[in-house]
Amino acid sequence: MTNNQTPLGSGFGARTTAGEVLDGMDLSGKLAIVTGGHSGLGLETTKALARAGATVIVAARHTASAMAAIADIGGVNVEQLDLSNLDSVRSFADRILAVGTHIDMLINNAGIMACPEMRVGPGWESQFATNHLGHFALTNLLCPVLRGGARVVSVSSAGHHLSPIRWGDVQFELGYDKWLAYAQAKTATVLFAVQLDRLGHSEGIRAFSLHPGKIFTPLQRHLTEDEMIGAGWLDENGDPADPSFKTSEQGAATAVWAATSPNLDGLGGLYCEDCDVAGLAESDDGSMAGVRDYAVDPKEAERLWKYSAELIAAFDLPAMTAE
Repeated sequence: MTNNQTPLGSGFGARTTAGEVLDGMDLSGKLAIVTGGHSGLGLETTKALARAGATVIVAARHTASAMAAIADIGGVNVEQLDLSNLDSVRSFADRILAVGTHIDMLINNAGIMACPEMRVGPGWESQFATNHLGHFALTNLLCPVLRGGARVVSVSSAGHHLSPIRWGDVQFELGYDKWLAYAQAKTATVLFAVQLDRLGHSEGIRAFSLHPGKIFTPLQRHLTEDEMIGAGWLDENGDPADPSFKTSEQGAATAVWAATSPNLDGLGGLYCEDCDVAGLAESDDGSMAGVRDYAVDPKEAERLWKYSAELIAAFDLPAMTAE
């Protein structure tokens, strides 16, 4: 059930850190999964949750580097997961389900941005497949251990302002644009949270999406220095030039807030930014603040869910359906 995009007045803001969000909160006995929880924002999310007492499972494509990254953090385990490979997604979910422990927080954090054209699976565009479809399949597979009270938090981006779902060419078969592909994938992330919350809220599954802010992380690995200078992120010497960029600790704060804040009890299907619920965006103001109406449109969310379910059904993977 989607609620109105109305800021709550959380008391936090753009410069709040993940640690500040969790100050005084005891997460002992809670279990969280963080995809990509060993790098960038994911690592800061993992650190903050673990320091507050949660047990964290880091889902990582490369387990050796993940284990090295989290070596000094107590209460964290690493499991292999390649979101671009549905066999890997199924294997990861099977291992989690075999243990049978309830998951309190699933933070769908991992992703790729503005990469060269790549095809995965049966020819799917890689950003849509990795950022959206992989998490879509993972969440549906994990439903048995999410039911009864869980928050599913999916990291989107203000980049969703650049494109709705391109129904005429979702897989970019007619010509590839790396930024439009990224934007569509991030719109899909927001719509996923809308429909997941509608389908899951009666069983205690609440879903949120978010824009973490602009942060320098490994997500920019596919961008050249010239591109980042052209965007105003770096100056001509390659040094940071945009004062609106956050630190990684600040960038992780909204995901941690969405996963834990009592302000969100009883709510769901919302897009958040700067540790609060975001307002609806003005479609032509150019600020990229708030959420575009097409990204929280229930009809678009239902259409995308059906499309995604059909894609993963070819791999004999389940998806929740409306009663």
